[in-house]
Amino acid sequence: MTTTFRRSSPSALGIDAAGVDRLATALEQTPLVEPHSLVVLRHGAVAAEGWWAPFTPDRPHLLYSLSKSFTAAAVGIAVRAGLVDLDATVISHFPELDSEVTDARTRRMRVRHLLAMASGHRTETIDRAEAIDPTNTVRGFLLLPPDEEPGSVFAYNQPCTYTLGEIVRRVSGGSLLEFLRPRLFAPLGIDDFTWRRDESGAELGYSGGYTTTDAIAALGQLYLQRGVWDGERILDEDWVEQATSVQVANPDETNPDWSQGYGFQFWMARRGFRGDGAYGQFCVVLPEHDVVVAVTGQSLDMQAVLDAVWAHLLPAVGRDGSADADDALRDRLAALALPPLTGGPLGSLPAVAPSSPVPVGGDSGLEAVHLSQDADRRWVVTLVDASGEVTAPVGEGVWLVAGATAASGARTGDAVAVDVRFVDTPHLLHVRADLATGAVTAAWETQPLHDGVATLRRQG
Repeated sequence: MTTTFRRSSPSALGIDAAGVDRLATALEQTPLVEPHSLVVLRHGAVAAEGWWAPFTPDRPHLLYSLSKSFTAAAVGIAVRAGLVDLDATVISHFPELDSEVTDARTRRMRVRHLLAMASGHRTETIDRAEAIDPTNTVRGFLLLPPDEEPGSVFAYNQPCTYTLGEIVRRVSGGSLLEFLRPRLFAPLGIDDFTWRRDESGAELGYSGGYTTTDAIAALGQLYLQRGVWDGERILDEDWVEQATSVQVANPDETNPDWSQGYGFQFWMARRGFRGDGAYGQFCVVLPEHDVVVAVTGQSLDMQAVLDAVWAHLLPAVGRDGSADADDALRDRLAALALPPLTGGPLGSLPAVAPSSPVPVGGDSGLEAVHLSQDADRRWVVTLVDASGEVTAPVGEGVWLVAGATAASGARTGDAVAVDVRFVDTPHLLHVRADLATGAVTAAWETQPLHDGVATLRRQG
């Protein structure tokens, strides 16, 4: 388990439960939006919370770029401890590269520029940095001269955050997780946070964090409380002020809530500020309303998620509710579930089970898919790619959870459909088989950004 907040009711916290209900409905019914969890805090207490089965409160969820906000917190803690100076040059933390990094703009790049995604590069640099040095992302990044003066332009840029993580590792003498556990996670009650690492063993920093929805909410609450938790100051107030205000303008971003400016690994928004990650991982902080909203999901339209919060939750804050509406919402949220596949029973496999020994589903990245039945005659799907293989038992009319997977299947004639959710992540894989021909195809609902099927699970 993770952070334990005081549980209350929407009406006791000045929220009309009907607005939260409408928000949950909007998340379920909006095209390209799939919610996995929702936690709403007000005045530091839980007003409403729910998880769409097979997702559960105690299961960590892949954060993708919401990981950046946790990395930034590590920098803020290091600043408070006197280990990092925001105005120090980046190159000063990498003396072994001093003779190689000769570009004047790079040498003027400061820690605060990395925090603000204002390194001076006009576009993302991760591929170019790794092409320059496949084994040392920081070196590749610092050998890639900025296009403009650092601090002058915004570009969402993974090596900025990776380099911040490396700076914390260097000044602390340990890993990001080792630094954060006693200084951030323990005070906030977060006891389940893991991080994907690169081949050097370093946490990615810019992505790859796994934690619970409560932990996401706790980070937002810490910033809402201006860096103080249970009377203990964890982040300096001037750090919080800088992190949650515009440090660089980004008017060219397409969506309205992505063009309001950028702080220190937080986006400014039309309301409040937030950290977010691919496919709809959100930590939304609304200081004016004393509200934090944490959301996980598999959403391709992330602006629609925020639009739903603005349209349904915000009008409900400060509006009278009722005990009856509270009870109805509690029951509704307790019964949340993503629908399993429905259809006829799977029955028996033919003597020669369908399998795919060649690449399937176009860009699915899979090398093979096999269908079989175990000793209990339960269907099992095995997925193989370059990272290894995963075997998932398949439920009929339900999501059957086993380890890091939840699978559901149904059959109509010779057509078999199996959906596999990787429940530590946003991702869903659709497997389809024709029992008459033996053909099998597979396609991702959302493509994993940096994992294969055998590594779509939380890592230490």
